[in-house]
Amino acid sequence: MATPHDPFARFGEVFERAVAAGIEDPNAMVVSSVGAGGRPSSRVVLLKSFDERGFVFYTNFESRKGREILANPHVALIFFWRELDEQVRIEGAAERVADEEADAYFATRPRGSQLGAWASRQSRPLKNRAVLLAEVARVEAKYLGKIPRPPHWSGFRVVPDRFEFWVAGRFRLHQRTVYERDGDGWKTHRLYP
Repeated sequence: MATPHDPFARFGEVFERAVAAGIEDPNAMVVSSVGAGGRPSSRVVLLKSFDERGFVFYTNFESRKGREILANPHVALIFFWRELDEQVRIEGAAERVADEEADAYFATRPRGSQLGAWASRQSRPLKNRAVLLAEVARVEAKYLGKIPRPPHWSGFRVVPDRFEFWVAGRFRLHQRTVYERDGDGWKTHRLYP
């Protein structure tokens, strides 16, 4: 099998196969950031869009991941589709999406998710669920019509400088292909499984 020269196109092909296979949340990805003292931190988020500029997800910038990424933009993403026996690892730097892009996406979210973006003090200690629900009710009473995007809620675009495509092989003889940014293009090489 020939190796495509464009890792974004190759990712798109794998992603479309995951969607066509009916995999639940094929856009689920692990985002790993680095906190104080160089400690890694990982969590699952949902990819909302991707193109040749990068991979976009949204979050509360005051959350642990938001604070870590704003302090150190170097992140890693992992997509794993067990049903396909394929994985894609991506490394790069995260940058904030434009306010207009974040506003447009926020407007498409269900009303309950919009309220939650205002009500949740994500990643901070919560005394009990009643406190959260009271805050949701307070925000809902405040915004009877259109809900604006909170200033602390936006998106990151991960601009890749490295991709690794992994395809399971019999007897653990997997195929691993790496793409590394090389100026305006990409250089590729294979890895032992």
